[in-house]
Amino acid sequence: MNEAAQAYWNEYWGKQGAEKPESVSAWPFGASPDQLAQLVIDGVKTATCSALASYEAEREPLPAAGDYSIILDSKDLPVAIIQTVEVTVMPMNEVPEEFAVAEGEGDRTYRYWREVHEDFFTKELGRLGLAFSDDIPLVCERFRLVDVKR
Repeated sequence: MNEAAQAYWNEYWGKQGAEKPESVSAWPFGASPDQLAQLVIDGVKTATCSALASYEAEREPLPAAGDYSIILDSKDLPVAIIQTVEVTVMPMNEVPEEFAVAEGEGDRTYRYWREVHEDFFTKELGRLGLAFSDDIPLVCERFRLVDVKR
């Protein structure tokens, strides 16, 4: 986690009067970090997904309910804090329309979500030396907005 994200995290919890969680991650959203972060701030985006293969390749633990994340913009500056409320691993071709809509992107249709994510995961998996398939396992995460950096 970079210095700006750590300072934001410490500042946020300093105002809470509660014990600060030990674990937090900091990361930007996908291909359009600023746009996607703004959708979170606006309350439109309440879900995200990643290829399970990416977690495995990077040896990263899967998110879990209760986890906190600091959302970074394209300059790696913190813009918000979210908390994971649910994590489900499922094949891409079984992601329900309601989840796709909760991702809040584009025209918020399943068709849009499918096209954009197929393109994104084809590239991402290609970098890992893997091929895209309709049933790649996705880590589907729902979250709530906790704080917006002012």
